[in-house]
Amino acid sequence: MPRPLREQVVVITGASSGIGRETALRLGERGASLVLAARNEEALASLAREIQQAGGKAHVVPTDVADWQQVERLAEAAVDRFGRIDTWINNAGLYLASRVEDMTVDDAARLMQVNVMGTIYGTKAALPHLIRHGQGTIINVGSAVGARGIPLLAAYSASKFAVKGFTEALRVELARDHPGIKVVLIMPLSINTPLFTHHARSRLGFAPHPIPPTYEPGAVAEAILFAIEHPRAEIYIGPGRPLAIINAAMPGLLDRLMLVGDLVYRMQRTDQPDDGLDNFAAPMPADTYTTTGQFTAKAKPNSLYTRVFEHYPATRLAVLGAVLAGVWSLARRLAR
Repeated sequence: MPRPLREQVVVITGASSGIGRETALRLGERGASLVLAARNEEALASLAREIQQAGGKAHVVPTDVADWQQVERLAEAAVDRFGRIDTWINNAGLYLASRVEDMTVDDAARLMQVNVMGTIYGTKAALPHLIRHGQGTIINVGSAVGARGIPLLAAYSASKFAVKGFTEALRVELARDHPGIKVVLIMPLSINTPLFTHHARSRLGFAPHPIPPTYEPGAVAEAILFAIEHPRAEIYIGPGRPLAIINAAMPGLLDRLMLVGDLVYRMQRTDQPDDGLDNFAAPMPADTYTTTGQFTAKAKPNSLYTRVFEHYPATRLAVLGAVLAGVWSLARRLAR
């Protein structure tokens, strides 16, 4: 059984803003000992002060997850400070909005280095410490677009598909060889973070808009805290799982639906010109590292779907069974 949150030592990459920052704040409130990692040291320091002023424990380790040696040092710093690692959250990531023909190969390479290799590096750095204690949890933050690719997000989708595949394979390996170590994949729909407002790289000519429905970072943080104490294989934030199931059964259908009225393209458009600034090569100024972005008016504070169906898979299976039984019954009546 995982330790209660108040006894946990948790490492969070990408802790300076968005999902990572909100998760850190909530874990701090619950008494966890936190190791905060990101590239922007000033943003991390402000987060650590906020946690400490509320009575929490936080240690800052500036880290670029694309650099293996830095990630390895992050794990060592966590153990040096708190004696062990209980949970490692691979959350750091970049976002690229572009048609494939417009993006550069350097865009794609940097995105993959952070989103994919950053996850692999974090896992490799954490594993020896978790294995030594015979227990712990690795939480990888993926995306619903890692189950169904989205136009204008081809490279980002590919990176999240890679995270999903890596996580699934890792989960089975550890279940066989080190059953005390759990692996969780978090699969959010669009989240209202500074990713869209300040940090994304856009080759569209305008700032990208999150594809609705959009949720606040707190909805993801809630799922992560739940997963630390109650590990699940996957947790979707928002109804991404039904879309993934539909896509697996009828991929051509979603292709056609996305093109109706240019729907998925219009969803990603804003009237805000792209300012050419992003956090690919270097972190943005510290004042851009907030928890939420500019879409608060459109964002849902939490996901009832996640609370009911993702936290409790038995409920999901019961509903699915009822639906299949209904479809079977209807098919039999129609066949008479």
